Amino acid sequence: MRSILELRHLRTLVALRATGSLSKAATLLNLTQSALSHQLKAIEDHYGMALFERKSTPLAFTVPGQRLLALADAVLPQIDEAERDVARLGEGMAGQLRIAVECHTCFDWLMPAMDVFRTRWPEVELDIVSGFHSDPVGLLHQHRAELAIVSDFSQQEQEAGIAYLPLFSYEMVGLVANGHALTARPFLRPQDFADQTLITYPVPDEMLDLMRQVLMPAGISPQRRTTELTVAILQLVASGRGVAALPLWAVKEYLDRGYVSALSITKKGLTGKLYAACSESYAERPFVHDFVDIIRDSSLLNLPGIELL
Repeated sequence: MRSILELRHLRTLVALRATGSLSKAATLLNLTQSALSHQLKAIEDHYGMALFERKSTPLAFTVPGQRLLALADAVLPQIDEAERDVARLGEGMAGQLRIAVECHTCFDWLMPAMDVFRTRWPEVELDIVSGFHSDPVGLLHQHRAELAIVSDFSQQEQEAGIAYLPLFSYEMVGLVANGHALTARPFLRPQDFADQTLITYPVPDEMLDLMRQVLMPAGISPQRRTTELTVAILQLVASGRGVAALPLWAVKEYLDRGYVSALSITKKGLTGKLYAACSESYAERPFVHDFVDIIRDSSLLNLPGIELL
């Protein structure tokens, strides 16, 4: 029997195992769900047997599916490693990747991604530029960083010579104390913040999604209190000292424990976006693309309430 099995089929099965659903696997592979289903059906038709149970929760693989997964686990890491080795040999991949961030909550997902990257690219010196930076892109121009994690921006704000590589969008939720009067509302309106103390990180208003997208357009400037730490924001909210807005993935464990209450911000919700910015020339380096892929893949699998851009 002539084999039709290709590396992309093995990657599809691995993605399906990692995500547990066809829709998430398709997103991870940058395919439509229809294309992924067609690919799986072609493999199953070729072998004349199912590779996984479609109605099982969690998703379960059949014995043939498990055998192909074992093959994928043996082959794909070697393929990926060989491709990285060839890239190193062809382009001289030793270098550095210093990362600047403007996001106080980025470290929850950035550090695990850096750990994975170090195992793949040991020749690349990876580091975080210490401290919070209100203009991380400026550090790229000053050659003090090679990569900057930045939030949403308009087309007019894009700087010449800088490439913006999309990471993911995420849901922002309003946080109030349990039993707060606002918990009776179906969602938070801009005017609901007018007579509240808004607890935020000590950053300019333009860098806060709530201020930039919701409150400033509505002409609302609530009383403010700031702190550097996410846990401190949550403690202040829980004790009734004010309200806050943070990414769902940053506070999910506190919500699960009932520490504070969360509400959608506006009827349609509030969405933030993150990008990796670097010089256009640096964006062509294979290890930069690999680092961005690691961030996107690990975030999709581990962070609640996000979508890849």
